[in-house]
Amino acid sequence: MIRKGSACLSPRSLKQIHGNLVVKGTIWCLQPLRELLLACVASFHGSMDYARKVFDGIPHPDIFMHNVMVRGYAHSSAPAKAFALYRRVEAAHLRPDGFTFCYLLRACTGLPGSCAGYQVHGTVVKLGLLKDAFVRNALINMHAKCGDLQVAGTLLDETGEGDVVAWSAVIAGHAARGELDIARQMFDNFRHKDLVCWNVMLAAYAKHGEMETARKLLDRAPETDVVSWNTIITGYTAKGLLKEALEVLGEMKCAGWMPDEATIVSLLSCCANLGSLEAGRMVHSLHLESWPCISIILGNALVSMYTKCGDVQAAVEVFSRMKEKDVWTWNSIIGGLALHGQAEKSIQFFKKMLEVGTCPNAVSFICVLGACSHAGLVEDGQRYFSLMKDKYKIEPSARHYSCIVDMLGRAGLLDEAFAILSSMSCEPSAVIWRTLLGACRIHGNAALGKLARERLLEMNEDVSGDYVMLSGIYASCGEWFRVETVRGTMDERGIIKVAGYAQVDDKVLSAL
Repeated sequence: MIRKGSACLSPRSLKQIHGNLVVKGTIWCLQPLRELLLACVASFHGSMDYARKVFDGIPHPDIFMHNVMVRGYAHSSAPAKAFALYRRVEAAHLRPDGFTFCYLLRACTGLPGSCAGYQVHGTVVKLGLLKDAFVRNALINMHAKCGDLQVAGTLLDETGEGDVVAWSAVIAGHAARGELDIARQMFDNFRHKDLVCWNVMLAAYAKHGEMETARKLLDRAPETDVVSWNTIITGYTAKGLLKEALEVLGEMKCAGWMPDEATIVSLLSCCANLGSLEAGRMVHSLHLESWPCISIILGNALVSMYTKCGDVQAAVEVFSRMKEKDVWTWNSIIGGLALHGQAEKSIQFFKKMLEVGTCPNAVSFICVLGACSHAGLVEDGQRYFSLMKDKYKIEPSARHYSCIVDMLGRAGLLDEAFAILSSMSCEPSAVIWRTLLGACRIHGNAALGKLARERLLEMNEDVSGDYVMLSGIYASCGEWFRVETVRGTMDERGIIKVAGYAQVDDKVLSAL
């Protein structure tokens, strides 16, 4: 039961199955343990904490179980831990197999600049596993991704021309280094190209933004799959070409392929960045045609798209329908509500996040501090700032300080804002000084505004808006001579006030 749906199990369902195995007394049977461990690695989206707890509780894990853990760490954000598991294999006097080294080599690609790949290569040769086609191809892929194309090429020469996986890996390696001409020459010269090889070349052009060439190559491809279409769509969305991406989506459906989650997420991200609500709704409805349920990744993309496009109600509805949420789900809804003037509701969601046990990260506090700033909730903001440092041990960044300075500045507490700015553990950025300058303009504090402007000049920040704000401060105080002085300085330095711009759909409007 676990094996058939391991990749689809939610963490909550998996924990229920784990508990059921314990209650029934079958937890120590070999096969259920193997399947449970596989499911743990597959169901927690890169987090290995739960799988590690299960693994550490097994008295004598076999090589299969070690391989599962090595594979999990190799694909996680902590690939170095795969080698710690390998050392346990050696300590337990277990014989590593080809799978062990394939996963270790995958971990090496996540450790740039490390010599681990060469050490694994040496061990493979020592154990006589170089004849294993899977291990050899994993070696070629590792060296190609890590930039040693000379070794990868030598291994490729030993494999013969018919190994598509090896050729594809070296082509991808050249493309990753920006050597598209060499990659294309290898691609054209290779007589045994399969769909994977075509997709590698498509991805190379798309990644480097050469979408016209990528599109021509797609049209020449003898066959395509969902990866081919996703590659082109993602390439267009990365360049902000939503219209072209949607046209390819239509062709994809006509060719008999339904977009998968990766396609949908890519399109939603583009809609969010361009503020195209209508297109975002269309993509959402397209998803609902095939999958009524919402995964964490897709849900996060939908919440982010709706909040960035201004439909906060739709974002809340998507959020409410999500069965599983992570910290980024909460961050999206908290930040989105604050951005659109619903600061108090944003703070309510932050409190709810803490109540359900989701641990906030640095971005969570940026969102809630921004909400407190817009709502004028100074005491709440100061309390959350202390909570971040004292309970969650998160070191405040320039963005956190900027939120605090903005909050105090909006409330007219300019001396307190300056005190916070002066006590920063890091050097105040231009954004923070500019935030204080803006607050000084609103509340007419000429002395502090002048100080903020001087600090910006020391940072070589000669921006027209700073002069305009300082001029406004003097004007509000009736110091017209200083207004003229500031304006004269702008003229002497050739600084011209930049016109404001707004984009509505595809039209860019300017205002002087």
